[in-house]
Amino acid sequence: MFKQASEKRVAVFVAPGLEEIEGLTVVDLLFRAGIPCDTVAITPERTVTSSHEVTIVCKRSLFDEDFSFDDYDMLVLPGGIPGTPNLRACAPLCEELAARAAAGRPLAAICAAPSILAELGLLEGRRATSNPGFQHVLAEHGAVLLADEPVVVDANLITSQGAGTAMLFALEIVRHYLGDEAVGRVREGVVLR
Repeated sequence: MFKQASEKRVAVFVAPGLEEIEGLTVVDLLFRAGIPCDTVAITPERTVTSSHEVTIVCKRSLFDEDFSFDDYDMLVLPGGIPGTPNLRACAPLCEELAARAAAGRPLAAICAAPSILAELGLLEGRRATSNPGFQHVLAEHGAVLLADEPVVVDANLITSQGAGTAMLFALEIVRHYLGDEAVGRVREGVVLR
């Protein structure tokens, strides 16, 4: 049962071909922490198929008549192939990412998805990490690459390496909103030692 602990709402953007662990782990741990979170399809259809052919039914679509980025405090980008290129091709999302970065608002990206932030020029001079196969993109676009860190927090920006670091990534989002005590509670609940 969801017990709301924050007034802030998070959007996890779901593209065809996403890595489902990276998106749904965030949704799961934020639910446990009491942080409102919506899955948002970047397609007109709310039903999206992941890179491993798992069907996800999203709560919202970017194409919903009443959809507004303003409803969300943080935007989260899961990785996956072709999920990441599909997110990158979504012009309204990329425009919003740039606007939020300029305003110092919170963004989070995991696996290949930090490369989107890099290509948009949002990681220049910022500490970040990504899936090892995409770290060169971050470096080429001026990020301060922390290649061996599973999760990197640089002020309003959270990046992470991939499916195996998804729980740690989600916990940093929990920490952003609710602090260390909530992180400890969620870790205990999922038996993460």
